[in-house]
Amino acid sequence: MTERIVLAYSGGLDTSVAIGWIGEATGAEVIAVAVDVGQGGESLETIRQRALGCGAVEAYVADASDEFANEYCMPTLQANALYQGHYPLVSAISRPVIVKHLVKAAREFGATTVAHGCTGKGNDQVRFEVGIQTLGPDLKCIAPVRDLALTRDKAIAFAEDKGLPIETTKKNPYSIDQNVWGRAVETGYLEDIWNAPTKDIYDYTATPEFPPAPDEVTISFDAGIPVAIDGVKVTPLQAIQELNRRAGAQGVGRIDVVEDRLVGIKSREIYEAPGAMALITAHKHLEDITIEREQARFKATVGQRWAELVYDGQWFSPLKRSLDAFILDTQRYVSGDIRMVLHGGQAIVNGRRSETSLYDFDLATYDTGDTFDQSMARGFIELWGMSAKVASGRDIRVAGK
Repeated sequence: MTERIVLAYSGGLDTSVAIGWIGEATGAEVIAVAVDVGQGGESLETIRQRALGCGAVEAYVADASDEFANEYCMPTLQANALYQGHYPLVSAISRPVIVKHLVKAAREFGATTVAHGCTGKGNDQVRFEVGIQTLGPDLKCIAPVRDLALTRDKAIAFAEDKGLPIETTKKNPYSIDQNVWGRAVETGYLEDIWNAPTKDIYDYTATPEFPPAPDEVTISFDAGIPVAIDGVKVTPLQAIQELNRRAGAQGVGRIDVVEDRLVGIKSREIYEAPGAMALITAHKHLEDITIEREQARFKATVGQRWAELVYDGQWFSPLKRSLDAFILDTQRYVSGDIRMVLHGGQAIVNGRRSETSLYDFDLATYDTGDTFDQSMARGFIELWGMSAKVASGRDIRVAGK
């Protein structure tokens, strides 16, 4: 029986060429797997037909947009996950759901190997292969660009020689990855970190320097999940899409950062994540009034570690699973409404309300009706500073000898 290889297929030049390239290099049949994670663009059927036209013996296509929003974007939101304080894990959280469907397709079509289009110095090769090892430990992995010497120039020449039904061009210097949670752009002109991004790089966001009128939006949450926008019920996918549109129109969510890749390289990345950044901002502010102080402090540490694990391709790891349980427990009372104004590249919260709030007006007010017993403060301060006071006395005593 001829060996079969499942290929993560985007419909673009490199993965289209990889179908025939893998076949010639290995003698195997190729099954193309395309997964919709809300990236927009061409329909799954168009992508499916292109894969078959490029030589795939089967084409597995999956609309995973709701699955991605519910099971991957929402945990990221609940964790307030921003790698190195900037990056909302746009590509990192899409890889596990793609891996899930790659392994499922491998089982369905009897494949022994999974292929992906990553290079040898990026993060995604790790995310794909660690995920595949975890969900399908018997499966092998190959990467045509890394393992079979498929360069872009070779890809263009191969496509033209074979007459493949795919546009070939040398004009676009950027590497772009996008889904409903955001868009990532790198390479080309951006590799000089002194160069400012040009306007043509952006697609999800309008120029914030000339915004339309301010847009006030109210986001309702239930246990850390957005459930309504301006009183209209929404699914997680609809919430992200609506805020991508409205926050994107105001230029919210543009990120320009040099980040630490897993493989040890510093890399300049441009991200657009209007919906993600607006939702994370709103969620953080709701947590401020619904999560107890010490729990909130520890959650910030957990969220940072969670982001690092996911960035590093450890979505399916035991530690990530354990952190998930903690984060989910913290969301029990994160319900209520956040009002924010989207304008000029900013999402600014100006109102919050919750039936499960820890904010007590009578304790917080300085006006008549204040229920805070100020006589307790003096003793509290004495006890709070006791250990530092004793240590300071020791320092003075030792220094005087």
